[in-house]
Amino acid sequence: MARQLILDLGHRPASGRDDFLVGPSNAAAVEMIDQWPRWPAHAVLLLGPAGAGKSHLATVWQMRSGAHRINLADLTVDSVPAAFSANALALEDAEPDRVPERAMFHLLNLARQQGGHVLVTSRYPAAHWQVKLPDLASRLKAIPEVAIAEPDDALLRGVLVKHFADRQIAVDEPMITYLLTRMPRSMAAARELVGLIDAQALEEGVSVSRTLAGRVLQGYEGPGSAPRSGDMAEFTKTS
Repeated sequence: MARQLILDLGHRPASGRDDFLVGPSNAAAVEMIDQWPRWPAHAVLLLGPAGAGKSHLATVWQMRSGAHRINLADLTVDSVPAAFSANALALEDAEPDRVPERAMFHLLNLARQQGGHVLVTSRYPAAHWQVKLPDLASRLKAIPEVAIAEPDDALLRGVLVKHFADRQIAVDEPMITYLLTRMPRSMAAARELVGLIDAQALEEGVSVSRTLAGRVLQGYEGPGSAPRSGDMAEFTKTS
């Protein structure tokens, strides 16, 4: 069958609280988001590996709190008042070596003074951040941390089904089991693999099948290892 060009129009996965699948690996993080505004402190650090669902939960919290949302590295002392104008702020992707220390210290003080809240997402605990400002280091030690762990079988199975459903692809239980027993065990891998399988099916003009999924799985080493969509044909031929 003649291959088709793929128009990268994307898709719109559901992102509401009811669409976030909950299991033992993320239950504590979900509970913390649901407890707002009755948090134990004015700031919370949400930890987890890439693709674990931190941004999804940050979106849920943003919708509930009316918070603004920016990357932590983009925060400046001058931008703090406007960023915190809703009395709530989600700071995404905190990196240990890219913490704007004075801006962060100013923000945490403002949140405490005004009774507001800050949600910070990161792959790294605050103890690993390269912070030199003693007052900020002290503030960070007092911030509660809640982590999302790697998913168990039941949650990973549900995530696969959800990603296929988001793309309006019907799959059966044997297909999900086939993927589950062969793929890297992470939420990021589940999302990326479903996208690759969908892209390959569209490119070839065929339905999603276990045979097609098997070809995509060959040579796939994990999140970030996949080729660009334009290279998918060569990938499945040579892998």
